[in-house]
Amino acid sequence: MDIHRHPDLLDRLAAAYALGTLRGAARRRFEALARERAPVRAAALIWQSRVASLNELQAPVAAPASVWPRVHNLVQAERERQAMAAARATPTPARRSWWSSLPLWRGAAGAGALATVLAVVTTVGVKNDLGGQVLNLQARLAATPQVAYVAVLNDDSAHPAMLVTFDPQRQTLTLQRVGGYQEAADKSLQLWALPPGGAPRSLGVLGRDPLLHLTAGEGQVRQVPALAISLEPQGGVPGEGGPTGPVLFQGALIEKML
Repeated sequence: MDIHRHPDLLDRLAAAYALGTLRGAARRRFEALARERAPVRAAALIWQSRVASLNELQAPVAAPASVWPRVHNLVQAERERQAMAAARATPTPARRSWWSSLPLWRGAAGAGALATVLAVVTTVGVKNDLGGQVLNLQARLAATPQVAYVAVLNDDSAHPAMLVTFDPQRQTLTLQRVGGYQEAADKSLQLWALPPGGAPRSLGVLGRDPLLHLTAGEGQVRQVPALAISLEPQGGVPGEGGPTGPVLFQGALIEKML
């Protein structure tokens, strides 16, 4: 079944993947689909971003001393398993993709390990308040932005550099850097809409923060098939003239069913 054609199912699977409750063959199948389908990749990135932001809101809980040796053993066992798997079969260049070789996966794995630690610690400290935790999580998720459009902008090696989402209720474009690129002090990144049969339209100049917000109306992104980011002089260039510097990142803009 093409899960990208079933938005509700895709959203639930992406949430389970980010939370770590999607396991075994189902998790491997989801990762395989993410390598092949841009909407699946985007859904996974959105939920990983949501889970990461929720972790920041969680009040710290002191863990018993017995927790840390267990976490250390789990991490060491996973490292050994990965090393053995890599020794058994090294993928050929023809089979490698940006999703399988992406530094983002290292960050996602780190986030997953952190989520596991938090889950262990939280379970130890708040077993008797599980219902309240679930209600609190549901309330936070209900307050998260709605996503009507999403794009993963890649570099010329097909490595993702920016996750872009659009919230029509807040009239906001949100951009999250997922790669390691950092422009020079005398340069700025500028976001462009690439309408079919028309000249590029500037959507704004980006700051240097990992998470960025730009004000935009839905008319600026509706029926726009792709977005791009160019490297410009500091402060950007006038929007009507189009990019003057090299286009570093680009990708398809996908309308998401709400």
